[in-house]
Amino acid sequence: MRLRNVKNKEEIMSQSSYLIRDPENYKGKWKDVFSNSNPIFVEIGMGKGQFVIQNALLHPNINYIGIEKYDSVIAKALQKIPDGLKNLVMVRGDASFIDTFFDHEIDQIYLNFSDPWPKKRHHLRRLSSSFFLEKYESVFCGKKVIEMRTDNSSLFQYSLVSFSTFGYVLEEISFDLHAEGIPEVTTEYEDKFSNQEMPIYFVRCMKE
Repeated sequence: MRLRNVKNKEEIMSQSSYLIRDPENYKGKWKDVFSNSNPIFVEIGMGKGQFVIQNALLHPNINYIGIEKYDSVIAKALQKIPDGLKNLVMVRGDASFIDTFFDHEIDQIYLNFSDPWPKKRHHLRRLSSSFFLEKYESVFCGKKVIEMRTDNSSLFQYSLVSFSTFGYVLEEISFDLHAEGIPEVTTEYEDKFSNQEMPIYFVRCMKE
């Protein structure tokens, strides 16, 4: 999908107190960023921010971090954050380096409508691949929890196998999430695909 350029993205990013450009400088110090010891949930590839912002509003006792690598996309997300939201920051960064951002500080990871990287030779680029699951090992503190939503059945099937192979227990699985009831918080892509009556695949998995 072609990304639309936001002409004033640099101005938006430079003026926002919610943006962190150098996350590696905060490794091991994220509780200081939020000035509390509440759990920290991360959405990798947050897009325009609907999911992570709404969760932060609904759950003030959980800290949220949205990670996005595209400037135009993160600029749009920053514009949606209401003033005074204290339990959310956004990171300009590439998920490939996530193990340089955090040191056993994260309680849960969301993978929402990630790039499926359909070609077999690119499978390690998928956020549910063994390459990334290995990186998440040093990111999580204590129990490891991942929630994933996607419209791509091939990516979903791949991910179920990948999670299981890596030792995760598949606690909840849905092959048509919205048929079971619309979730309290959705993503922009989720709304689009659901309106087109496309099934939304969901899994919540855990590893001790």
